[in-house]
Amino acid sequence: MAYRRQRKRSAMSLALEQKMNVMNAVMLRDMRTRFFNHGLGFLVQSFWPLAHIFMLIVIYNLAGRTAAYGDSVTLFFATALLPTMSFMYISRFMCLSLILNRQMLSFPAVKIVDIMFARAFLEIMAAFLTLFLTIVILLILGDNPFPADPIQAVLAYLTSLLLGVGIGSLAGVIVMFFELFATIYALLMVVVYVTSGIVFVAPLMPKVIGDVLSWSPVFGCVEWMRSAYYPSYPDQFVSKYYIVGIGVGAVCLGLLLERVFRRQIMEG
Repeated sequence: MAYRRQRKRSAMSLALEQKMNVMNAVMLRDMRTRFFNHGLGFLVQSFWPLAHIFMLIVIYNLAGRTAAYGDSVTLFFATALLPTMSFMYISRFMCLSLILNRQMLSFPAVKIVDIMFARAFLEIMAAFLTLFLTIVILLILGDNPFPADPIQAVLAYLTSLLLGVGIGSLAGVIVMFFELFATIYALLMVVVYVTSGIVFVAPLMPKVIGDVLSWSPVFGCVEWMRSAYYPSYPDQFVSKYYIVGIGVGAVCLGLLLERVFRRQIMEG
């Protein structure tokens, strides 16, 4: 009995090691092929969303926008841009991951989930690097980047990453059957951006509009983040269990669809 348990444990360890090796190979390929044919090009992956965030902040400052809460326009917009941009980058590049790495599926050891979650891991690492660099830049600018409620701010940010992984896995499976969906999804991201609450303050709008927007989990993450930064910020449009439920449900549904349609995807 002990020998059988040891063999089972060894087999599981070997399978886990093989899975890690495959994901490492996929990540190294992505890092080399996406930027300058060099692994250090991965750093650029964090600079794109960072440049996007601060370009928009500069535009808002030049346009004379004022902060509805707090004293810093930069911090007010950053609290909305960080969760929104993290979701958009993770989900969009997971959506494209299977198309860009389809040829790797010809290797028996490489599975669909390996490609999707290798891309998810890279994007999450890039998102954390972007977050760190944003905090550093805000400190340099003289702003206080630390929230009034750090735990809720962390939970809001982690939930935005969870949403990105969940929706990205769903989109990735759909794109393997319908490649045009990649373009459709990119256009949908414009809608997500506009309705996320970056350029407006939902509590100052009619309640019926806030109720409609609250169906968007990305909008919920932005409101959740702002309520963590500003104690007086109304959080009537934040349903935390709903947002987390959407994220977890999307991950589960994405994995289920991948399992059900694995053969069709591999043969496609």
